[in-house]
Amino acid sequence: MPTGVLADTLPRRALLTAAPLFSAAGFALWTLVPAYPAFAAGFVLWAAGLALVSGTLQALVYDELAAIGATGSYARLIGRSRALGTAGIALSTALAAPVMAAGGYLAVGAGSVLAMLAAVPVALSFPRARRTAGPEEDGEEAAPEAAGPWRRRYAAVLGTALGEARRSAAVRTGLVAMAVLMGATALDEFLPLLAGSLTADPAAVPLLLAPAALLAAAGEWLAGRGAGRAAPVLAAAAVLLAAGALVGHPAGMVLVGAAFGAFEWASVAAETRVQHAVAGPARATVLSVGGLGAEAVAVLAYAGYGLGSQAAGPGVLFALAAPVFLVIAPLLRSRTGPGGARRDRYWRR
Repeated sequence: MPTGVLADTLPRRALLTAAPLFSAAGFALWTLVPAYPAFAAGFVLWAAGLALVSGTLQALVYDELAAIGATGSYARLIGRSRALGTAGIALSTALAAPVMAAGGYLAVGAGSVLAMLAAVPVALSFPRARRTAGPEEDGEEAAPEAAGPWRRRYAAVLGTALGEARRSAAVRTGLVAMAVLMGATALDEFLPLLAGSLTADPAAVPLLLAPAALLAAAGEWLAGRGAGRAAPVLAAAAVLLAAGALVGHPAGMVLVGAAFGAFEWASVAAETRVQHAVAGPARATVLSVGGLGAEAVAVLAYAGYGLGSQAAGPGVLFALAAPVFLVIAPLLRSRTGPGGARRDRYWRR
């Protein structure tokens, strides 16, 4: 969240350019100085790189689209970028083993550093978008650049973001849906354990995981389509998750993969609704509040799985996560406004 404030007070393109440099430094430490202190410092640098992107990229993209009157394309654009990212993760995972066999740990580390450095020119290619406030911004929310000394600007932007989340039911409810959806899907870290419980052959586990990866990417690619049906789709996905986890057959991984694809699709829908609902100049900070909430939910998910694993297997634990998505589904409902026009609940303040 604090780095989201930076994105509302400093040039966003500069932050996106610096972020991969922090992560590259972390990978370099892990590669060249394989010792506990270096690994600890590397994690700090890696996390700093991720934090600098939190809210920054989404705000920059949305404001640039707003500048050309194309905010309706946000969900499709951000969803497809995430689908390509998912594909990139799958490709790099597949390449890791042969690279490790050919060049050892040093080669894998060098490849990781180069991948981070390759993101720098990508960040520099972004346009210098103007900051765009929502349609309901009033004079009480001055632009951060005009708020005086940097510390005062920082506090003002943070206060604006938290105040907007407190006053606006649209923003507040959207952030809850976004945080829970993004955080709870961190359970995908345990999908290998679920797959392993369905087969006696360890070599078959990657094959069982393939549907989940492919369907998650498909869900991201389809983001922006049918967003008005997000609530029933999310509810159906929760049922698929429980059914696939409890069926006790490898084919159940297809149902689980379909559920995670729907979760990714719905998380983009929730984020997009938050973007449309933000009315002040602290867009990146508001989004990073959602990111902070997602991290908190993810930690709870990890802890819950760890504690639950003392008494139940992966199938039962994944099924127990399904009600979380059922509870969140009503937050994504749309309603029909006057004259038969469909109006998103998140746009009401």
